[in-house]
Amino acid sequence: MSIKANLNIIKTSLPEHVTLVAVSKTKPVTDLMEAYEAGQRIFGENKIQEMTDKWEEMPKDIQWHMIGHVQTNKVKFMASYVNLIHGVDSLKLLQEINKQASKNNRIIDCLLQIHIAEEETKFGLDEKELTSLLASDEFHNMKNIQVIGLMGMATFTEDQKQIKKEFTHLKSIFNSLQSTEAVNCKLNTISMGMSGDYQLAIECGSTMVRIGSSIFGGR
Repeated sequence: MSIKANLNIIKTSLPEHVTLVAVSKTKPVTDLMEAYEAGQRIFGENKIQEMTDKWEEMPKDIQWHMIGHVQTNKVKFMASYVNLIHGVDSLKLLQEINKQASKNNRIIDCLLQIHIAEEETKFGLDEKELTSLLASDEFHNMKNIQVIGLMGMATFTEDQKQIKKEFTHLKSIFNSLQSTEAVNCKLNTISMGMSGDYQLAIECGSTMVRIGSSIFGGR
């Protein structure tokens, strides 16, 4: 099946309120352009250099999402154009994004990554760190970032009950933060769910799914 056909199948299966991020990491620009010609405008990359190369080459109405782990020293390379950074997992990283956004006279949207999986390898804040970050003066003083929601990755397992438990947990954290009062915090997005589990994620409240292999084929 073509990339266009794959995209159309997935799009028809998504509710209107769910945003599709086409995960295009490691894929050539020709593949991304096929998705673009089929109407896709949001692409997710996990390496800043690769994303920047594609941004320079491709149409400028594309929204670029950084979905991988971000090192603070690399933020400056994407600060002029990135639309959404999914994996913000520390106050230090948020401060750097704010600093680089200010230099570019922009406000950059961010998702705070929450550690919901049982695996130790996944990045993310725990609930205590999340509460502490959102309550800090440092956070409230940031003028060039906007936290628009949360992101989480479930344990890599076949156990659907386990995955559902983790997704439901993230949704409950999201719900508990609805009363958060901060100029730079407007929570409306839950990014959870990938090719293998996005339908379950949507059932559990996801509003943004990150799908790669089901669109572009295996790596």
